[in-house]
Amino acid sequence: MPFQRIEAEKLSHSVVKQIEQLILRGILRPRERLPSERELSERLGVSRPSLREAVAELQSRGLLAAKASAGIYVGDVLGSAFSPALIELFSAHEEAVFDYIAFRQDLEGIAAERAAIHGSDTDLKVIDTIFHKMEGAHRKRNPSDEAELDAEFHLAIIEASHNVILLHMMRATFDLLRQGVFFNRQQMFRNRTTRDMLLDQHRAINDAIQARDAAAAKAAVVHHLDYVTEELSALKQSEKNEEIAQLRYAHEKDR
Repeated sequence: MPFQRIEAEKLSHSVVKQIEQLILRGILRPRERLPSERELSERLGVSRPSLREAVAELQSRGLLAAKASAGIYVGDVLGSAFSPALIELFSAHEEAVFDYIAFRQDLEGIAAERAAIHGSDTDLKVIDTIFHKMEGAHRKRNPSDEAELDAEFHLAIIEASHNVILLHMMRATFDLLRQGVFFNRQQMFRNRTTRDMLLDQHRAINDAIQARDAAAAKAAVVHHLDYVTEELSALKQSEKNEEIAQLRYAHEKDR
């Protein structure tokens, strides 16, 4: 008969599974510090030896990492999404910027649709809370905070889509965006008119998701990223024009 004796699962295996799920679902984030061993063992209700065994297994698989005198951290699981050579290529070639925005437009449109349909009431509260923080940063005219909240807003929508593959893929690309690989996000927030337009576009995305209007949410994301493409094109053209003007000026001075 095809039956096998059921054996109690080791406590360390249960710990491993729980931490795996938290990382997979994006609740524990790359490079996030875990609580101390004592606190974590108390929260999980397991002994320290069982916890150490679980941590050792997760470390061996690269999901956790130890830092001397600093504790245990979630591994840099996004770091392997793109090779350093490819990241350097992204930085050096302008076409990568616009391909990146097109990639975001396709996937974030889907994510916004899914968030409107599948997001829980709490997911939608998170999105709405971040948007209101964006409004606050906008009033303070803080382009750095506004740019960071912009990324958090889009990632919250992706989290609300409840697709773990999409979540980790987009987190990897947003990590590169934060590093300035594709473009300097703060440039987009230095012009008052642009900042006003961007806030209105994020408001439209938020309103559609809060209303659970999937089609409107997708359309708002597409419109927003079309605008970003246009603004970046204009910015890059302006930079090229300035380079030419400086050459002309230098030539005139030497004549």
